[in-house]
Amino acid sequence: MYAETKQYVAFAGNEIIARGEIAEVVRRCKARLDGGEESRIALYDDANGRAIDIDYSGGAADVLARLGDHPILGESVRKPPAGPPDQTTKMPRGRGRPKLGVVAREITLLPRHWEWLGGQSGSASAALRRLVETARKDGADREQVRKTFEAAHRFMWDIAGDQPGFEDASRALFAKDFELFVERISRWPEGVRAQLKRFTERARSMSA
Repeated sequence: MYAETKQYVAFAGNEIIARGEIAEVVRRCKARLDGGEESRIALYDDANGRAIDIDYSGGAADVLARLGDHPILGESVRKPPAGPPDQTTKMPRGRGRPKLGVVAREITLLPRHWEWLGGQSGSASAALRRLVETARKDGADREQVRKTFEAAHRFMWDIAGDQPGFEDASRALFAKDFELFVERISRWPEGVRAQLKRFTERARSMSA
């Protein structure tokens, strides 16, 4: 199965030098190093903030060729299989409604619960399914927000751990005090602030 294209961001010191798909970002990093760049070249997953080590030895073609065998990046650079999908195993569609995969199991509820279900539109089973789907979605949204905050902090820890007010900024981040967070990082390098803004904007949009 072909993995969804991921985005990456690269820094030379605290300056953003590339953002996009992995091959292009790595190519830019290699060119920067070959040009005599002395600052640390750091590459991050734009979704989870994780720093990714790249072997830049050899020529550009050698560096790019190794990406497919990278333990983290392998799926990001593999191509989808060529040609149309195999149609030989497709079964003819039968008549009637498709099976929904519904599983019947006994549940026990208090009388007030049954009374509430009885007042909902549709059957009690349909009302329960709606409740479960809503709870699943809410739980997934909360988990995604949590991961976004962790991504921001992971990136901060790697690139800005020695910046002034780091601890205060971390506390403001996890307290979801975005205004205070922006204030705490206001003296940090522009590139670092720009990447952190991407994380916090995602978190704010999901928390709204």
